[in-house]
Amino acid sequence: MTEREPIHRAGFVTFIGRPNVGKSTLTNALVGEKIAITSSKPQTTRRAIRGIARRPGGQIVIVDTPGIHRPRTLLGERLNDVAHTTLSDVDIIGLCLPANEKLGPGDRYINAELEKYPQAKRIAIVTKCETVSRVKLAEALLAVSELREWDDVIPVSAAEGENLDALADLLIAHLPESPALYDEEQNTDESVETRVAELIREAVLEGVDDELPHSVAVVIDEMGRRKGTTLTDVYASIILERDSQKAIIIGRGGSRLTAIGTRARAAIEPLLGTRVFLKLHVTVRKDWQRSSKELDRLGF
Repeated sequence: MTEREPIHRAGFVTFIGRPNVGKSTLTNALVGEKIAITSSKPQTTRRAIRGIARRPGGQIVIVDTPGIHRPRTLLGERLNDVAHTTLSDVDIIGLCLPANEKLGPGDRYINAELEKYPQAKRIAIVTKCETVSRVKLAEALLAVSELREWDDVIPVSAAEGENLDALADLLIAHLPESPALYDEEQNTDESVETRVAELIREAVLEGVDDELPHSVAVVIDEMGRRKGTTLTDVYASIILERDSQKAIIIGRGGSRLTAIGTRARAAIEPLLGTRVFLKLHVTVRKDWQRSSKELDRLGF
């Protein structure tokens, strides 16, 4: 009798939830590398970003998507389309609900949206469990369990690394039998240029008000190794919608733009493995979020 090959499982998972519940942080923690930028600002994620997490016997392809929201612009409508398309294709949907906040209308709205995707297993992930006592965590788990009949419910702390292995094992157990979908050394299918642009946008978002982040886009104009050196040159444009925003991003005497460049460079250098010369240009494309032509140019 021949010995049966060990079962290998692989498939697609996405995490959904209100802004700032820890979806991108959880993605990065499971992958073991920064794949998705993080921010407390809503709608930080603007494209379907795939990160690959590996465990013995399985490969989890985590698709970090824009959050489901009520759109105010054409960009918002397109981001919703990306989210809904992703949710229609994945094997597992993990609804992230923070342990330190009571369930609200936004959570219930997203939970109701799950009915549109019957093909997927549904898992409730109670995030930020390090921020509450055991009693409060138990209360949060009970409240989440009463939302619907879940395939599984699990508490995690991405910040502390708590229960991440248990979550990975649980996800793999719900995935279909399949060979690996990505090469062993691949952690994402995002291009390096796209990841650099996102790291610059993350640096821009730090410390700005709640309205400005929606108006920020970043494009890499040119990037490459400088001849005869170990230095990488990166020329990028920060795109805004109004002249008043340009003044905010540049700051008095260019102080804020300098700080953005310093933060971005510190994040880009480990990704590229070289020193980086970063030149940022700030430009205005009026109301680009509402322009089909501009959105097409920017890849949305």
